[in-house]
Amino acid sequence: MMKPEDYMQQAYRCILQNDFEQAIRWFEAAIHAHPEHAELYYRCSITHARSKHLLPALEYARKAVELSEGVEEYVLHLQTLEAKQLTVRAKLLLEQVGTESCKPYVEASQLLKEAIRLDPLSVEAHVMLALAHSDLNEYESALQVLQDAILLDPQNGQLYQMLQQTKQRLKSMQ
Repeated sequence: MMKPEDYMQQAYRCILQNDFEQAIRWFEAAIHAHPEHAELYYRCSITHARSKHLLPALEYARKAVELSEGVEEYVLHLQTLEAKQLTVRAKLLLEQVGTESCKPYVEASQLLKEAIRLDPLSVEAHVMLALAHSDLNEYESALQVLQDAILLDPQNGQLYQMLQQTKQRLKSMQ
């Protein structure tokens, strides 16, 4: 029987060749052979996340945290994925343009606030929260969130544009 390290070595060989699907198969074979080995779930989750497979990535990340009884590295990875999932859900709500009610924007902003709590470095969640605030005519809140986003990504010219547009809207409201 192969040791977990042997499986991981095979998986990494595939990753170096950019064959993430084959790497996932190695990790999953390793998990099958060593179901109590938390690191295998963590590595498999990372590889799924790289391939934009959010649901399996979340499943494996949760199992890694559970088996490791909360190793910090695994917890942070799980929180990042959960934040991503909330961001995806919020994006779908914000795309329901034309709804007469502001309910989708309110719900989206709650999901995004939680996403930012889980992953404070997510520029995407900040930008979308600023958009949700703008759609609710909460321009001061939008400005605050955009300023936070700029601190995270000072090279991003689009953020400065959004900031200027939001300031204009705020002025026209007053």
